[in-house]
Amino acid sequence: MRVRHKPWARDLINDHPEWVIPTPEDYRGRWSEAFPTEQPLHVEVGTGKGQFITGMAKQHPNCNFVGIEMQSDVLVMALQQLLETPLPNLRLIRSNGEDIDQFFAPGEVDQLYLNFSDPWPKRRHAKRRLTHPDFLAHYQRVLSNKGSVIFKTDNRGLFEYSLCSFSQFGMRLVDLSLDLHHSHFQGNVTTEYEDKFSAKGQPIYRVEAVFNNEAMLKNDTALGISESFHRYQDE
Repeated sequence: MRVRHKPWARDLINDHPEWVIPTPEDYRGRWSEAFPTEQPLHVEVGTGKGQFITGMAKQHPNCNFVGIEMQSDVLVMALQQLLETPLPNLRLIRSNGEDIDQFFAPGEVDQLYLNFSDPWPKRRHAKRRLTHPDFLAHYQRVLSNKGSVIFKTDNRGLFEYSLCSFSQFGMRLVDLSLDLHHSHFQGNVTTEYEDKFSAKGQPIYRVEAVFNNEAMLKNDTALGISESFHRYQDE
């Protein structure tokens, strides 16, 4: 979806370094100093307008949250929410997911969220998908031993691709849902896209993937998605 250009966005972002960290690399290894309280650190890659990350920060005051978004015109809307309702356990970064291990030290992140990422359906664009192995390698470096990646999307092709990408990377898949809003999962915080697609009756897919080089997905799910994975790659 095309976002309307906001010529004032960068100026507003630059005016509020207390919320949008201008040099996040300076906090690498010491993110506890960016918050009033030292708590588990959760990061969302692709924060968008901020509905999810602000909702999570409100729902979980015992955790610190960092939202990463590369588009100023979008990130500024998350900033406006913070200016209206300040949340001491939330900070924002204007960047992309490829830089994540420049901003966080190994093992510094306890939870990572990927919500409704661009599917990049063409094969030549596969490396741009946030669940591509190149990105997973970045995530693995910053996540703690018990950390995981929680991924949500409405795009079945991307979800199937991601399940294969996770499992082939040696990750263990837990809490997999093929229709999140009609499951027994508790405490789900939605995104703007999630509300939009769910209202149209589209199922929301969700999975939590844990880095574990000794554990692989050993069930019928892996077999069932294999054909779809290769078809998605070839489109």
